[in-house]
Order: sequence, then C-alpha cells, then structure tokens
Amino acid sequence: MSAHRPGVRIIPIHGRTPKIHDSAFVAPGCVLIGEVEIGADSSVWYNCVLRADVSRIVIGQRTNVQDGSVLHCDPERPGDPEGSPLIIGDDALIGHMAMVHGCTIEDRGFVGLGAIAMNKAVIGTDAMLAAGAMLTEGKVMGARELWGGRPARKMRDLDDAAIAGMRAGVAHYVENGKAHAAALDGAPEG
Repeated sequence: MSAHRPGVRIIPIHGRTPKIHDSAFVAPGCVLIGEVEIGADSSVWYNCVLRADVSRIVIGQRTNVQDGSVLHCDPERPGDPEGSPLIIGDDALIGHMAMVHGCTIEDRGFVGLGAIAMNKAVIGTDAMLAAGAMLTEGKVMGARELWGGRPARKMRDLDDAAIAGMRAGVAHYVENGKAHAAALDGAPEG
C-alpha cells in the first residue's frame, strides 16, 4: 500500500496514517486523515474529505467515492465501546456530495447523489439509498431495497435491471479511475 499521491493531502494523526492500495485512484484535491484504508481498484474522486481522526474508515475493493463527498466516523463512548467506524464493502457506489458518517455500506451498496447516511445505519447488499435521502441513525436497509426521503423509508425492492445498472456503474468507475490516473500522470504541473 502506498500513501504518496500528488495533489492529495495525506495527514497522519494519533499515530495513524492513511493506507491506499497501489491500484486505487485518489484524485487531486482530496484530503485523507488518520486511519483510512482504501482497497484495490477503488477510487476517491476530486475534493473528497475522508477524516478518520477518531475511529477508522475502511473502503473495500472496486468501490468509488464520487466528487465532493464527506466521510467521517465517531469514537467510542460510554455504553458504546466500538464507536461508529465507517465500513464500506466491495463494489459500492457513493454518489457526488454524499455525507457518509459512521455507518456500514455492505458489498454493492449504493448511496445516491447528496444522500446522508448516519451513525450505525446499514445499507444492505445491492441496496440503494436514493439521491437526497437521509438514512437516520441505526436504520437498517435490507438487501436489494430502495429507500428514499428525509427521513428515508423503504420505497420498494430493486429489480434485476436496477442491480445490473449498479454493477455497470462499478465497472465504469474502475476503468475511469485508471483513465484519470493516466491523464494526471501526463498532465503538466501547475
């Protein structure tokens, strides 16, 4: 795992330094702080903040965090010895300007544009939190469910076409991350 990325602020704190898999793409303008781990072929897009100063943020493989998103976590507290780390599985999609805080996004989970997921919430496998939705603390979305609204509530189950669309999005972001990394390698400084 590598921690050097041009144009990316890598900030160790409390003895913890972000770990980025060599195949992951992290765009310039991002800030990664503390105990952040980013898996193989994942991508974190322009101007995202991943702040793991009080707990940890773990991002699996082939997951993408799109432009302007904010990821954070919460520390342990009395009666809550584990706190609220942010755990994101493999092949997940997190839309532009999402706020994801101390929750769990299972493999192939989807967070829509501008959505919010709060502490101890769970976005299930192949589930989708709609654009602009707010998944409040402790709410659990089942597999293949679509939730929307503020606060978010189950709207319906997702069909096979929706699941296929999300998987195509994952593949697109893996390839697009490679293209952006190559473009940045050839871009002039300044």
